[in-house]
Amino acid sequence: MNNNIWIDNLSVAYQGKQAIQAVDLVLREKKLTGIIGPNGAGKSTLMKAALGLIAKSSGDVTYLNQPLKNNQKRVAYVEQRQNADLSFPIDVFGVVLLGTYPKVGLIRRPGKKEKELAWHCLEKVGMTEFAKRQIGELSGGQLQRVFIARALAQEADWFFLDEPFVGIDASSERTIIDLLKQLRNEGKSIVIVHHDLHKVNDYFDDLVLLNKQVIAYGEVAQTFTAENLQRGYGEEITEMLRMGERKND
Repeated sequence: MNNNIWIDNLSVAYQGKQAIQAVDLVLREKKLTGIIGPNGAGKSTLMKAALGLIAKSSGDVTYLNQPLKNNQKRVAYVEQRQNADLSFPIDVFGVVLLGTYPKVGLIRRPGKKEKELAWHCLEKVGMTEFAKRQIGELSGGQLQRVFIARALAQEADWFFLDEPFVGIDASSERTIIDLLKQLRNEGKSIVIVHHDLHKVNDYFDDLVLLNKQVIAYGEVAQTFTAENLQRGYGEEITEMLRMGERKND
């Protein structure tokens, strides 16, 4: 039995307007999968609906032959940075320790074992020297690494990251993608909502091209084609690629 996630006929509507419609796809285990599409395509909606974070109009999401919600502890979600409350009085180590709560439970406090695990996860992402730093004092790249450490402390098999590279510098982005590739090589399954088309070939094994419904999905080589991009983005694609080329010059 494989550990893929199966999404069947998943639809979400907001106030009568269709956000995503009849999405069918398979997220393959032990892969780095990107979700791309134009603004308003429903990329974050797809991720949140699949994880049960928002209500769906229809559809099923299954993992290990049962609803994904039955295996929530094996799935970690890293939200967009702007949605995190950075004023909350908690330090970096405390954030990572929160990752142990799904297994420990909210009543029992984390013990020595959980604290050792949290420290190991901070080591994994290279953030031990910031352990006592308040999260509001971190840069965008540092914060993303802490969130990944929290997901590691959860001992999840699947990591879902919503636009993790927005608002961080190129060096931090490189550090994070290298870390995610290392985790994939160690057997983790990683799904990322992403917007920079110039990085797709370098970053991902599999790709979902979305525009309210699935335009194409599968291995990057088969999915990331000019024809599919034209179908997904329309006239917007030419300007996007031109802007990306200027940014990368």
